[in-house]
Amino acid sequence: MLKPTDAKMIDETDTGILEILRKNARTSFLDMAKKLRVSESTIRKRVKELENHGVIKKYSAIVEPSKLGYGSVAMVGIDVRPEKFLEVAKRLTEFENVKFVATSTGDHMIMTEIWMENSSDLREFISAKIEGMEGVTRTCPAILTERLKEV
Repeated sequence: MLKPTDAKMIDETDTGILEILRKNARTSFLDMAKKLRVSESTIRKRVKELENHGVIKKYSAIVEPSKLGYGSVAMVGIDVRPEKFLEVAKRLTEFENVKFVATSTGDHMIMTEIWMENSSDLREFISAKIEGMEGVTRTCPAILTERLKEV
């Protein structure tokens, strides 16, 4: 049985299932079974096990921000005073237009992806909402011009 801390327990079938779902989470169990040359019931059991052990966390759709009216998308690195780090990270998750929040050990303590209608709204949001948070010491936005790969 798959253990969440033991990656060795994920075999070729599990890896195949994960690759198929990463490319298209709407792939049917029957289609996966045909591609992987196993029974549909095997796929059902394996997917359920992967879900139960947190390997598969959720299913989602990848959307094109510009088609939804978001003309300005940016990755924003945020630096924070250490004592406010978790508080700021949690607050960032509460904004609807902040689509991604992660803590980081790289150039910035927190990385976000923000979707706004236009660049002036983006500047205003960063200035008023993020830089205005207690503990934020620096923001470094990078406007995304083209997505070349998404999974």
